[in-house]
Amino acid sequence: MRPLLLLLLMCVFGFNGADSEAGEKQPLKIGDHRELFVDDYLIGKMKNVRLSLHHPVDEGIVLKFDKPWEGLFCGYCTIIKDGDLYRAYYRGRPEAGADGDTGEVYCYAESKDGIHWTKPEFSLYEKQGFKKNNIILADAAPMTHNLSPFLDTRPGVPKAERYKALGGTMKSGLVAFTSPDGIHWKQHPAGTVISKKMVPFPYMFDSQNVAFWSPVEKKYISYFRVFKDRIRRIARTESDDFIHWSEPVLMEYTHRGEKSPIEHLYTNQTHPYFRAPHIYLAVAARFMPGRQVLTDEQAKEIGVHPRYFKDTSDAILMTTRGGNMYDRTFLSGFITGGIGAQNWVSRTNYPALNVVQTGPAEMSVYVNQDYAQPTAHLRRYSLRLDGFASVRADYAGGELVTKPLIFDGSELSINFSTSAAGGIKVEIQDEQGKPIPGFTLADAREQIGNEVDRIVTWKGGSDVSALSGKPVRLKFVMKDADLYSLQFVK
Repeated sequence: MRPLLLLLLMCVFGFNGADSEAGEKQPLKIGDHRELFVDDYLIGKMKNVRLSLHHPVDEGIVLKFDKPWEGLFCGYCTIIKDGDLYRAYYRGRPEAGADGDTGEVYCYAESKDGIHWTKPEFSLYEKQGFKKNNIILADAAPMTHNLSPFLDTRPGVPKAERYKALGGTMKSGLVAFTSPDGIHWKQHPAGTVISKKMVPFPYMFDSQNVAFWSPVEKKYISYFRVFKDRIRRIARTESDDFIHWSEPVLMEYTHRGEKSPIEHLYTNQTHPYFRAPHIYLAVAARFMPGRQVLTDEQAKEIGVHPRYFKDTSDAILMTTRGGNMYDRTFLSGFITGGIGAQNWVSRTNYPALNVVQTGPAEMSVYVNQDYAQPTAHLRRYSLRLDGFASVRADYAGGELVTKPLIFDGSELSINFSTSAAGGIKVEIQDEQGKPIPGFTLADAREQIGNEVDRIVTWKGGSDVSALSGKPVRLKFVMKDADLYSLQFVK
């Protein structure tokens, strides 16, 4: 009877055995990684504080899709920061047509600051009677429907394959491309590397299908669109060489430890965050089919194509740290439709792939807007570095205590902001929650201001190296303040 009783207790209380129970108590090994408060990963206890989603600031139009070979149906944008150069890639399509037909091309623009963009003139393909244009790939249907380039950061990657891309529809599968410079592209001899035969879903690939080299997992990872139960979902696969890919797995969603609502996600735009590459950000396009906002009269007034105002969409924020689970900590919209009818049509407000740094304390995300309209364009939105979300304390004040963690470093840096009346104090505790002498609240110096990299100090200074490698907890006592991220530095 004892084994049966134990089994019943394990089922009732959710235990999976001694290893799991012990695993729950194992300190997090964060090393010197930057940790963002975009999920519950670090959070042990919160009292009168909350996780708060922040919304990017509209900085205006950066690219108008106004060339004859671009037009109303430009989309599936990618932004890549390559050293001091910013590159933009996007589909050009002036007229409506079937996905993957010959009317689609891929276009290119570049910038030195991510803010002011130009369209170089190449002579690679003649289109619409123009021998000079910004087209970098044409006559390659159906891959020009949704080509998604990335800068391959794998150590030792051949110079001729410094850039890679996937593109294609269900008809072709996902086809591999390579480029030495991000401009001159050729199909990889392997051709289709992710075929429909590999994917256990009835429909797939018909949006932007992304890939990247993960420096943490040390593998190529791809996230691509599938349908399950008639809902647009995301699948993940991985590869050691970009050519041979594992059996895809369906991504699931969690929200504060519970199952998340399943919504149509048109594009996923999953990529490693450049300041914390172990955290993959997904600034995804949420699609609301049949949720019509505009009347026929409003649609006619803004000149939207008659097939493209019966739905609406916006952008949401998700994260994943690997595996087949997205964390939807925030269910509400991240970038929502702006004022004006033009922002409430089908397939608008679709984010470009990648968030990039555009200033000492600024990063940018780009959004495809006014879809299927003569005013179609790419727009820039800005955030402070790490500023997707924060632990927020109001004027009354509150506290955050982390889970036990093990760090590697000699100083603690925080990205934070306060009001003139607010502040943050940091206490370091042992694994059981007992304040460590020299690092107690009484020893802590209050941090006041607004900085992306402030070294925390106590009466004895900032050196925490004596605690490096040992399990500790961090206690933040906050008032009218936001804590965006933390990192132990050497």
